[in-house]
Amino acid sequence: MARRTSTTRGAMPLSELLVSKESKAMASFGVRDLEAMLRFVPRRYVIPAPLRSLREISEGEEVSAIVRVESVRSRQMRSRYGFILEAEVSDGSDVLPLTFFLPKQHHVEWYEKRLPVGATICVHGAVGRDQYRDALQLTHPAFEPVEDTEEGRAWAQRPRPVYPLKQNIALATMRSAMEKGLEFADTITRAVPEEVLGRRGLPSLPEAVRLVHAPLTMEDARRGMAHLRFEEAFVLQTIFAQRRAQDERTPAPRLREAGPLQQLFDERLPFTLTDGQREIGDRLAERIGNGHPTSALLQGDVGSGKTVIALRAMLRAVDSGHQAVLLAPTEVLAEQHHRTVLELLGALGRAGQLDAPPEATRVRLLTGSQRTSARRETLLDVTSGQAGIVVGTHALLTEGVEFASLGLAVIDEQHRFGVDHRRRLRAKGPEGMSPHVVVMTATPIPRTAALATVGDLDVLTLAESPGRRAGVESFVVHEKLPAWEQRMWQRAGEEIREGRQVFVVCARIDEDDAADDAPAPPVLDEHGKEQPPALEPARGVTQTAERLASRPELAGARIGVLHGRLGGEEKAQVMDQMVRGELDVLVSTTVIEVGVDIPNASVMIVLDAERFGVSQLHQLRGRVGRGEHPGIAFFDTSAVVDQEHSRHLRAIADAPDGFALAELDLRRRGAGDLVGEEQSGLQRTLKHLDVLRDARWIEVAREEAFALVGGDPDLEDHPDLAAAVANRLRDADPDVERS
Repeated sequence: MARRTSTTRGAMPLSELLVSKESKAMASFGVRDLEAMLRFVPRRYVIPAPLRSLREISEGEEVSAIVRVESVRSRQMRSRYGFILEAEVSDGSDVLPLTFFLPKQHHVEWYEKRLPVGATICVHGAVGRDQYRDALQLTHPAFEPVEDTEEGRAWAQRPRPVYPLKQNIALATMRSAMEKGLEFADTITRAVPEEVLGRRGLPSLPEAVRLVHAPLTMEDARRGMAHLRFEEAFVLQTIFAQRRAQDERTPAPRLREAGPLQQLFDERLPFTLTDGQREIGDRLAERIGNGHPTSALLQGDVGSGKTVIALRAMLRAVDSGHQAVLLAPTEVLAEQHHRTVLELLGALGRAGQLDAPPEATRVRLLTGSQRTSARRETLLDVTSGQAGIVVGTHALLTEGVEFASLGLAVIDEQHRFGVDHRRRLRAKGPEGMSPHVVVMTATPIPRTAALATVGDLDVLTLAESPGRRAGVESFVVHEKLPAWEQRMWQRAGEEIREGRQVFVVCARIDEDDAADDAPAPPVLDEHGKEQPPALEPARGVTQTAERLASRPELAGARIGVLHGRLGGEEKAQVMDQMVRGELDVLVSTTVIEVGVDIPNASVMIVLDAERFGVSQLHQLRGRVGRGEHPGIAFFDTSAVVDQEHSRHLRAIADAPDGFALAELDLRRRGAGDLVGEEQSGLQRTLKHLDVLRDARWIEVAREEAFALVGGDPDLEDHPDLAAAVANRLRDADPDVERS
């Protein structure tokens, strides 16, 4: 069937509909056609004061009244430039003057035309007093012609839209533009089919935009906005439904085999899998067992056992004759994962060695700082397929890395990877196939949390913890309260004397690097005086380690440092010292943010905590309390108590788990571009929809969109919806991954 085209006036440039001043005002907000303008909604509404009798009004009140113009006169002012125009109005109970101070004669003529004697108008304004005559008056009130009928009174009381404004743009200009645009409301693209609107009790699009821009009541405005929110959700869900349909046409390796590696692995585990781990593992196995690419989010709080679930899925890939890759954001984490996988697999991960059983596979590590000989050996195993499991960093994404048959890619802590990184992984599948992709996280980035909410990701949630960890408590420590900071270091010293270990994390490596930072603009108070900066300069690892060596609370402590400028061997040596208990305090940057497992560590101190993101802080506190001893996390800040940074840190400290933090981060940073590449950003994608507030509309839109696309995947019978989808994707890459 040939696609029908939709020819509407909606895409007409505003310069053809509006006067120059109005079209320029709209263009300043990126609004250049009628479609966009009628979907550019008010920021809020102003509801006029209730209609009153002139006999009842008092000085200082905001009033509305329907009155008749009795007389109009003007005169030139004697003591200053300009004119005074005074219109006397009456509602039958009393008389009231309306006073306007006008600079030019043509302004006087404009008002005289709009205030003819005998006209019935509605006036809105604040009641003032004429000091010369000691009488009440309205100065520069708003007014408009009305009929003194029930309908006229309702119109006079309607909410007035207030649009966003910029410098030199008047609200009247925005309202005038919208009034002209509403004349052509019937011509804009109607993305949502009428039968869908009917089923869901929503107004048509022309009616909806009229309700939004010219409501009679606030309920009208809410009904109009309900359509726009549903429309936005419906278009997004249509895109997602088409992507799912495309997935159904894209081949992927079928990872169906259930042994022997998986069975042998389960038998050698030093613990019993929880019911939750088995359930999520089975659901993941079902998804990667079909012949179409999976995009799944495996989310579970720190310590919930996500890595074991992912490893079992990777072994299923190897049992099925394919390879699996585990991608980590840092070399420290990649090396940690490599050690963990080897420890968990034992002889099962040492194929080719004398003690390895015949079912064993080979586990390889690939990082950017590897020596040439080790890298060459790894690449040979990867290309030949000898390495069933490959662990690495971004180095795995380079063009020189070719897999024999990549069936599954697992991404740890996806907030550290860009969309383009994940797309490059997709391209490394077997000839003509796309590998399955699973992303793991304890705190989804705002974009991923939003995608999970709107339904583009298959979400597998591990809600329970294996219970083998003591857990961690978090506290905010304000340096402006010295006793708090002193007690923090005392507590760290007490833990060290009990034989446990401490992490101290800094925002930079060296404080001398601060000289390269751009100076922050001065903050001025209401009198124009410069205020001290809200935050102190960030401390560095190098200087912090030196200071801690002289703190009496840490006397005798063995202190080490770890940061990105150290070589690979140096980093490994420091971490080995920490693992063996040869260090009491490790002063580090965020290279220890994820994956580092030191069960004996019980204290995490994050200096300048206000400079770290939500996910970072949650991951950092997850580095302690991983063994039998309870963990303590201190978020140390120079922020003023109960001010913005302080309150934000308190919310993070009080959040019970990573899921609560994901919602906190989503509210703070916004959803990002759900069909493009931006990871976060307020209003980057969603203009009307709130993924948390509008969850019900999203669910309904998903149901309707998936049903429609199921019967018309190319939208040949729905040209207006196809046009809306094309417009939504105009600035986004349609191949962008969904995580």
